[in-house]
This record gives sequence, structure tokens and C-alpha cells, in this order.
Amino acid sequence: MMSSDLVQLTLTDVADAIRKKKVSSVEITQAVLAWVDQVQPMLNCFISLAREDALAAARDADALLARGGAVGPLHGVPLAHKDMFYRQGKISTCGSKILADTRQTVTATVVRKLEAAGAIWLGGLNMGEFASEPTGGNAHFGRCRNPWGLDYVTGGSSSGSASAVSARASYASLGSDTGGSIRTPAAICGVVGLKPTNGRVSTFGAMPRAWSHDCVGPLARTVRDCAKVLTAIAGPDSKDPRCLDMPAEDYEESLSTDLKGLRVGVPDNYFYDGTTADVQACMDESLKVLESLGARLIRVRVPDPQRVLTLSIVMTECESSAFHAAWMRTRPQDYSAGVRGRFEPGLDIPAVRYIEAMNERPRLREEFMDQVFERVDLVHTPVLSIPVPRIAEVETAGKLRELIPFFTRNTRTPSYLGFPALTVPAGFSANAIPVAFQLFARPYVESVVLRAGAAYQQATDWHQRRPPLRGL
Repeated sequence: MMSSDLVQLTLTDVADAIRKKKVSSVEITQAVLAWVDQVQPMLNCFISLAREDALAAARDADALLARGGAVGPLHGVPLAHKDMFYRQGKISTCGSKILADTRQTVTATVVRKLEAAGAIWLGGLNMGEFASEPTGGNAHFGRCRNPWGLDYVTGGSSSGSASAVSARASYASLGSDTGGSIRTPAAICGVVGLKPTNGRVSTFGAMPRAWSHDCVGPLARTVRDCAKVLTAIAGPDSKDPRCLDMPAEDYEESLSTDLKGLRVGVPDNYFYDGTTADVQACMDESLKVLESLGARLIRVRVPDPQRVLTLSIVMTECESSAFHAAWMRTRPQDYSAGVRGRFEPGLDIPAVRYIEAMNERPRLREEFMDQVFERVDLVHTPVLSIPVPRIAEVETAGKLRELIPFFTRNTRTPSYLGFPALTVPAGFSANAIPVAFQLFARPYVESVVLRAGAAYQQATDWHQRRPPLRGL
């Protein structure tokens, strides 16, 4: 198989090929590195590339396999991740100037778990500064580009993760999601993104954005690949007090093409408001596919998401400001103006408002469970209700203020309420940039959203489409 073909394999296929010795980890790693060299000048999706370390790890992986040693489910697979997962002695920039030269003193639990599964660290991926830029811009490392159209945004803040996975520069990637930072860029770049139930995956050693909302999850080209990564990283962690004391499941085993009896809720209010005709057409077609696979579509009215949105913003702004308060006092000039402007408002929010937002959370979660998840198993929504904007639009101040709410409008509800949520490619809008739907469910049932997403991908081929990357 030619090296250009190797990068087109899915994560599941490449892991299987290495394990069966159809191809070596060194061959795979060399192929990916060569491809990164071609796409990086276009996309700017990497901040750092661990070329020699990755090749050395690949040689070790091949040697272990040759002598019959025990191997994990991701043995020998090179993966790059959002540059905010700490590794002891290594730099994780967090997309910032402030941490650009700081060597970390701990290793993130998810990094250790991926290493235990056999994965190889390929590099750190571009991201919104301190995970706070929702369009994919970064004043310090440059804007990441969308493989489907270089003048369109990637979404953020896991911009490099979505761009790299879409462009076949990494078989999968870890991102973080506080209000949509996995799901939105995944949707915009035409890949799958999973935000697990809050606490399902340890956040120890991952840079905090807003700890009450922060989740770590995978971006990949297929739902099956996301399930494979989630199986590797989920589970309890004594280092993270917010991590659930629940063992990881084998999420691949739960995948099925039969959705008979599954109840999919289609909201009558809020989530589809203002959806453009081209995006709506993709949503309607995706619902038809789910229905053809045995799912039952049920119209539902959801409790006021605007209230959830408001309270979520209060919590995340306060927590972000608390984390950044010292740096904002001592190094304000080292933040980009836009990012500093997002963190400063939290300093002025009264403690009583934060406590109210925190105390309302369990009540609103139960209200949603009673009114919605007693009737349906999943809720289906668009991710973005409008076509993806061009970079030039979001770099225009007045237009940016108009567009920013669309990036997290439909993703904030699962974040605040702690629900697992999956985004799946579902076609293209009029500008030929990907469109995706979101599925979310009650806590702890990642298997349900993964099952529905995988069945949809078995019946469609959107995930098999390749971005044009003209000239390559």
C-alpha cells in the first residue's frame, strides 16, 4: 500500500492493520509525517511536531509486536492532540504566549491512558488561545484553516484537532469541550466529535477552561473510531475529584445498525429556530435516514434553553476569570485583546449570581430529564443553524458579534446539563462546507448516542468524503 493510501485509513483500520502486521507502525508514522509536511503550510493545524520521538516510539512498537508482547487497542498508531494536555517535562502551549515556554510538571491522565493503549504522541495541535476562541483564530500561532475551504473558519477551540483529522493528518485527536469546543469544529470540518457525560473522562492534567463544564473527548472520522478512543480514555481517576467512579465500557461493542425502537426527539422550540433552508434540508434528510433504520421520530418541546445558556455563561465566565486572575493582573499584555476581553467580565459577576447558576443546574437537569428524556432516548438538533462563515466575516468586529452566538447556541445545553453529545457529518450547505447534526441523551448513555451515530454512518457516506486540499 502506498504511503498516500495509508493516511486515508480510519483509526480502526490502521490499528487493525498494525496489530495483524500488514503494515508497520514505522511505515504508518512515516506516511503521516510526510503528509503533515504537505498539509501544514496550508492549514496551520500543528503547533509542534514530535517527529523523532514519534519515529522512535514507532520502532519500539514494532519491536514489541515482533517479540510477541502484549499490545493495546491503539498499538503503534500516531495521534496528535489539542496542545493543552500536559506531559511531564514537555511544553503544552495551550495556544497561548503565557505558556509557550513552560514545561509541565504532570502528565494528563488521558495521555497516560492513550499510552497504555499503545498510541504514539505525534504532536500538539493548534487551538484557540486558552481554549477560548470559538472560530479557530489564534493571535499567537496563527489561524487554523478549514480543509474544505481555506477561507472558511474551522470553529474552535479544538480547531487544529478538527482540521488535522479532516485532512488525514491524524487518525483521531483529543479535544476539550466546555460549551461546544469539540462539537462545533468537528461539525464545521466534517468529522465526528464526542462530548462525553461530564465526569466520564478525567480532566486531570488538561488545562482548565471552566472546570464545572470541562470535558475531554475524541474527534475522529467515524463514530466507531470515537468509540474506540473513548473506551481507552474513560473511567475513574483518583487524581480528578470530578471524575465519575464508573468503569469504562467497551463502546465499540454497543454499536449496531438496528435502531428499532429508539425514540429520537425533534425539538419544536429553540434548536431549529432560524435554521437556513440548506441546513434544514440536511437535518430533514438525516432524520429520514434515522427513521429508515427503525428509529421513531417524536416532536418534543424542550425547557427554555435560553435560561440554560445564560446560567452556563455565568458559570464559565466566573471560573475562567478565577483561573486567569493572577495572569491578568501580572501579564495582561500577553493575552490577545479578544481573549482578555472574554475573561475580564467574570471578575465583575457577583458571587450570588455564580451560586445561583450552580444551584439551578441540578434542578434544570431534572426538569429536562422529566419533560424530555421520559419521552425520548435522544434529542436531534443542528450544530450550526447557518452555513459556516468565511474568515473575513469573523475578522470584522461588527459581523463577529453577530455571528459568535451561532457557534455555541445549540451546544451549550448538553454542556451545562452534563449530557453526552455527539456530532455527525450530514451533508454540505450551499457554500460546500460541511453540515452536521447533534445527538444528545441523558447522562451515562454514551452507548446510545454512539449507536445511533454509527448506524447513520453505515447508511450514508458523508464521512467518507475527502476535503479537496487543492494542489495535493
